[in-house]
Formats: sequence, C-alpha cells, structure tokens
Amino acid sequence: MTPTGAAERTPVATSEHLNVAYLGQWVATQAARHRVPGVQFAVAVDDEVVLDGAWGVTDLTSGTSLRPDHLFRVASHSKTFTATAVARLVDAGELRWDDPLGAHVPELGRTSVGEVTVREALGHTGGLLRDGRDADHWQLGLPFPDRATLLDAVLVDGEVFGRGETFKYSNLAYGLLGLVIEAVTGERYVDHVRRELLEPLGLTDTFGELDDEIARRAVVGHSAPAPATPGLPAVFADGRLPVAGTTTGALAAATGFCSTARDLVRWAMAHCEGSTLLRPESRRLLQREESVIERPRAGRRAYGLGFELRDVDGRRLVGHSGGFPGQITRTWFDPSARVAVSVLTNAIDGPADPIALGLFALVTTALADGGARASGVAAPGAGTDEAGDDALDALDRWTGRFANLWGRVDVVRLGTGLWQIDPLRGDPLDGAERLQVAGDVLRPEAHAGFGPVGEPVQVLRDGAGEPHAVVVGGMTSWRADEFERQRRANLPG
Repeated sequence: MTPTGAAERTPVATSEHLNVAYLGQWVATQAARHRVPGVQFAVAVDDEVVLDGAWGVTDLTSGTSLRPDHLFRVASHSKTFTATAVARLVDAGELRWDDPLGAHVPELGRTSVGEVTVREALGHTGGLLRDGRDADHWQLGLPFPDRATLLDAVLVDGEVFGRGETFKYSNLAYGLLGLVIEAVTGERYVDHVRRELLEPLGLTDTFGELDDEIARRAVVGHSAPAPATPGLPAVFADGRLPVAGTTTGALAAATGFCSTARDLVRWAMAHCEGSTLLRPESRRLLQREESVIERPRAGRRAYGLGFELRDVDGRRLVGHSGGFPGQITRTWFDPSARVAVSVLTNAIDGPADPIALGLFALVTTALADGGARASGVAAPGAGTDEAGDDALDALDRWTGRFANLWGRVDVVRLGTGLWQIDPLRGDPLDGAERLQVAGDVLRPEAHAGFGPVGEPVQVLRDGAGEPHAVVVGGMTSWRADEFERQRRANLPG
C-alpha cells in the first residue's frame, strides 16, 4: 500500500510562460490591500511546483519575515488526509464504506450514532453535531476534546438530524473517523497518516498535529482588525492581536494538520488524474458530489467525501478550506487539467479563498495563452526555444505597473498574451482586457462596455525605450513607483 504519486510526466509550461514573477506580485498586492500579516502561496502544474512564495511576517510581534517553509495550521485540510487514509484502507479490503462506526469504536456500540456509516461520516450526512454543545475550544477557552470528551459529546444529545437527512458539516464525525482508523490499523492516527501518506509522498513539511519541535517553525495566528487600544505597540495599530497555538486532541483527523502551501499543492497533485495514490474509482468517489448545499443569497456549494467541490468558469475544482484560531487557508485544484493553487494566511479574516481563486484564474489564463496542455491542446508560441524566448522578451517590453489618482493598472503578459488588469480587484479578470500589439499602441478586443472599450492604449517610453507611462481612455498613468514618489513629494508640509 505504498503510494507513488503520479507517473513521470513532462511539465506543461515553463515558469517564463506562466510569468510567475507577476503571479507573486499580484498575490502580494492582494495581501497588502487586505492588510493581513502574512500570506504563503504556491502553484503546481502537472506535478511541478512552479511558484512557491511568501509575503509579510510570521507574526506582528516579532516581525519575522514569512518564508515558504514556515508552517501553518491548515485545519480542515485535515479532512482530505483522513478521507484518503480511509479510501486506501477500503482499497486494501481492511474497511468498507458502509461499515457502521460502532463496528470499530466499541464505546459507540449499537447506539444510533454507532449506526452512522463511514461514508456518511466522510460526507457529513450522519446528522451529528458540528463541534459539540460546548465548543469554546475554537476560541481557546478550553482544550480541544480528548477521546472521552469526544465520545461523550456525540453520545449525549449529539444527533441533530437523522442519517442521510441532510448535509451537516461535523468535525465530531471526523474525530470518530480518526478513532476508526486507529482501531483498524492499530496505530495512532498521526502515525498512520505519516507512514502511509506523508513519508511515501515526500511531504516533509506536513504533520498531523502541532508539537513543541515543529511549533518553532509555525506562524502565529492573528485576530481580525478592531479599534486600536491606546497604549498598545504600533505594530498592533490595526487592532489585530496574536492568537496562541494549541493542539487538537481527538479532533486531529478533522483539523489538526500543519503544512505549507508547497506541500499542499503537491498533495493536490496526488489526487489528480494519473495519480496512483488511490484506485481511480476510489479517487472519483471522493471527488463526486455527495451533497449539494444551496441557500438563498448564497452560491451553490457541493461536497464529496472529504473534499469540497466548486464549479468555476466551466471547471470543476476540488479542494478544501481550513479555519483555525487566527488562520484561514484554502487549496483548489483541477484534477483533469492537473493545476493546483494553495493560499495560507495567518489572520482569522484572511482572504485565502478569493486570493486562491484569483491566482487560479491567472494561472489558467496564462496556460491557455501560453501553449500548455491545460486544455489538452498546445497554443501557438509554446516552448522554450530561443525564438520563443525572444517572443516573450518582446512582449515583456510592453509591460509594467502604472498608477494615477484613480488607481492602478497592470499591463502584464500571461502566457503569450498581453492583458490589461486592475491589480486591486479581487477577481483579476473582472474588467480585464486582452491586448494586441498594433504598431506603437496596444488595442483591446472590441466589446460593449461603460469604460474606454476599444480605445487604443498608448505606451509612453523613456530614453532607454522602457515604458514609463500608459494612456488609457485619455488618462495618463505613470510607473507606480514614480507616481507614489511624486505623490509623497507633493504632500502638504
């Protein structure tokens, strides 16, 4: 039962085609706009980690620069590891999807909770409490439950709905799945996932629980902004305060994992088409809609077995979020295109999901424009030969970040295409314009709209031939650093 990940493949695109420097710059802009302490991010394409970066600090108190190898509490990402461990035990014939939990956890016996099946627990359709009647461990008011506390929570008034009645997210159900894994394997949960999943896949920066040794590499969580309290150090001017770390007890299978963005996109690659981690039918079962969640004024959401599902721009994305005291994280991947992104933040209001979706949009746009196999067909201009590199260099001579009184505009190359993007928008493709070089100007595609649609973008160059300003709709925007210098120079006093 040793996983080998995926078969040897040729990377679909080079870093140059993806323009990873701009991807990192865009993430940093979003992080600064949301004023979060730190953001760690990574992108993988067809088994290759093409972007691995970090912005900000590990914690506001120390001001230590955040690195790509710092560890985050990735919380409910843990469910993807638990579901995979269960699926591998099913593949090996040591467990069945329809086994009742009580068959492996004797304390549950023949109770109605014990009749909840492994599959129902994985898909959150067992009807159990989410976190317990006393769940203040989520705000560090008490320790996370141990085995006895977990079992007491589900056996004493722990049922909210009947089995299969509706989707009801339950961390307690995943805690019980951890006990099932321990009973079947005879190992501690964290030891089993390390031996069966983490070590064979080379996920050396992923751990099933926080301990004293790895705590030194872990970031510090932070509260949401609040009115600043007089007398606090200047680093807390936004009212953010540090949040202490904690261990997760019997809920490690639900929320205990620590990892990096780099390891999480590699983990995602092991769940893409062509991977040998699971039998194809088991992988498809985990990623198939088990439940659909639709509420008024909320987007459609779906869940499989241990994995969230979302349809975005015609793609079925798979992944999971994570929310831990002071930290919010998100990973999304397209199993068929073999593209994954992960964004980890150390703030309770960290915009991990919108940044991850925006980063995913930029990556897939670059792949579609850059000759990658993301859509199964190579686009013109692909490759890394000298002619291709010269073509990329020629396009890059039109690019830059520009600013004026009204905001910023990026002229950026994604793949082998030029785009005009507002880097301050959460969705980078919202209002974006595809540009074509037409002599000494850039022309957007014609379409209906309220802005200066169809009007050529003038690029003004300095004596060295580098762009120092652009004129969009008759309004000039200057190099962002120069505009900021002039703005500060003209401040009163």
